[in-house]
Amino acid sequence: MEPVSAAPGLLTWTFDPLELVPLALVAGLYARRAGTLRRRGLPVPLPRRAAFSAGIAVVFLALASPIDAIGEQRLFSVHMLQHVLLGDLAPLLVVAGLDGRLLRPVLAVPPLRRLRLLAHPLVALPVWAIDFCAWHLPPLYDAALRHAAVHACQHMLFFTCGLLLWAALLEPLPGPLRFGVPQKVAYLFGMWIVWLALSQLFLWSGHPYYAPYLHVPRMWGLDALSDQRAGGGVMLLEGVFTMLPVLVWLLLRLFAESESRQRLLEAGAEPAVAARAARYGRR
Repeated sequence: MEPVSAAPGLLTWTFDPLELVPLALVAGLYARRAGTLRRRGLPVPLPRRAAFSAGIAVVFLALASPIDAIGEQRLFSVHMLQHVLLGDLAPLLVVAGLDGRLLRPVLAVPPLRRLRLLAHPLVALPVWAIDFCAWHLPPLYDAALRHAAVHACQHMLFFTCGLLLWAALLEPLPGPLRFGVPQKVAYLFGMWIVWLALSQLFLWSGHPYYAPYLHVPRMWGLDALSDQRAGGGVMLLEGVFTMLPVLVWLLLRLFAESESRQRLLEAGAEPAVAARAARYGRR
């Protein structure tokens, strides 16, 4: 069994320009747009800026920290941690940091504006589910471990599909009129079913699924099967700690929207106008 200290190369940080330059570019463009809005007297709220910054930091942590090397070369459970950071937590934080004002320059580009269709809830959820599950099929997973280009594609799709998934739910841009809070709770439940099913597949597995992890030096006393089960636990816990707060937020939003809509109706607003104003506020 190989102790952690016997593999010091796994504990170093790596700074791949192909991964980190685009990340820095996105952060710079966000800061520039936020600065423009501030000079116009429309500052981006601090919680929104903090959420976006945290999302960028999570992506950086997943790609540059020892999580990347350990997950790729030793432990499935650490690799699963990287996947849930890139495919779930980071996209959630990034989307929470966006709104229509920040996205307006992006939407001014016609091809990008047409991609809004992918953030429709009936599209985003199945695309995300298919992407995340497909990449954990042994042939694709093993290919990503063996080929850097495939691995980079995997990470990019995890993050992109995660952005679409959370954009449909958090609505930095207005979504379908019939996709109100009750429907969003059902959407979140659908996400949880996918997350739970895949995590249980690993938690209750009877044999290792991924050949590249069978013959690597062991770390932290985990054999290949125990490591795989631990990966299922990582996925399950991350899902709980991510989706439960979102559920609470949705329920609080339901009460707030109902109260706001009632006040507008009592003030004489049309029902459709009151519903939209309560849902989106000043956006």
